[in-house]
Amino acid sequence: MKKLSIFLFIIFISCSSKNEEEEYIPKPTELEIPEILKQKLIAPVIPSTNPLTEEGIALGKKLFFDKLLSKNNTQSCASCHNPQKAFSDVTRFSDGVDGLFGKRNSMPLFNLAWNFDDRFTWDGKELSLERQAFEPVRNPIEMHSIWDEVEKKLQKHPEYPILFKQAFGTSKIDSTLVTKAIAQFERTLISANSKFDKHLLGKAQLTPEELNGFNVFMDENKGDCFHCHGSNNNPLWTDNKFHNNGLDNVFADLGFGKVTGDSNDNGKFKTPSLRNLAFTAPYMHDGRFSTIEEVINHYSEGLKSSPTIDPLMKKVDKGGVQLTEKDKADLKAFLLSLSDYDFINNTKFQE
Repeated sequence: MKKLSIFLFIIFISCSSKNEEEEYIPKPTELEIPEILKQKLIAPVIPSTNPLTEEGIALGKKLFFDKLLSKNNTQSCASCHNPQKAFSDVTRFSDGVDGLFGKRNSMPLFNLAWNFDDRFTWDGKELSLERQAFEPVRNPIEMHSIWDEVEKKLQKHPEYPILFKQAFGTSKIDSTLVTKAIAQFERTLISANSKFDKHLLGKAQLTPEELNGFNVFMDENKGDCFHCHGSNNNPLWTDNKFHNNGLDNVFADLGFGKVTGDSNDNGKFKTPSLRNLAFTAPYMHDGRFSTIEEVINHYSEGLKSSPTIDPLMKKVDKGGVQLTEKDKADLKAFLLSLSDYDFINNTKFQE
């Protein structure tokens, strides 16, 4: 009788442990939205098919920094999206695991949950954060792996099956769950604590140069930058649309046009946010400009006409808006006031 009691107790404990594992429920969570974004923007849209959980975000962060996602275990997402560079790359073009280079600059990653059109990458070909995360793993000039192989490596890992079980209720790992986790982490990358943000909240005072630079930015007869890049009332500092901003007469890269198949979209690329320019050089989709001065000079006197030039490039016939040297310097000062040092030093976003 005593042996039977012990046997039944062992079975009870075993079943209880199994049930606890099966019934583990990930903890729902919400984005920590800074005050300026709460004031100026509508709430971000989180897909119902991939709700945020503490376990999902933690898993996504671990995957984002894990080199197992690449063919030869030498590169991670963070290799080309460095937290210290606002999740961009210091080089013009990033090199992949085979030493090959792409033709576009690595985009910074922040405030992605407010991209309401849900088009990602410079040419807008990816229609969600989840879908975007598929591409670098299998791209032959990036991580150059095969998702089946990545899944096998993660499945054999001593930690990942448990982490996937906790985040998604299954220890069977597949690419859909991997990209869902990464997307959850990426949605937490929020930047909204720059000097200019603090100024809008009454917590910091801009210099006369920064104030004049903001006025140049907003003045349709001067910089005329706000139509595409937002304003004090659009603190994303991007419209998340696609524009031909007069970089070329002839296009080596069709950009959005290649995605839509519409020649009217040739040479159009996504408007990048002006936040964190202190960390994200070089600039433009192909990283052709090394400095903010070069960018400003482009819009001032370097515009090139083409059939799809954006109507907002109103002074293309004059080469640009023709800023004075004083206004150029002040515009740069304002742009740098949009840089968020707390963001690049946030340990929540680092390995």
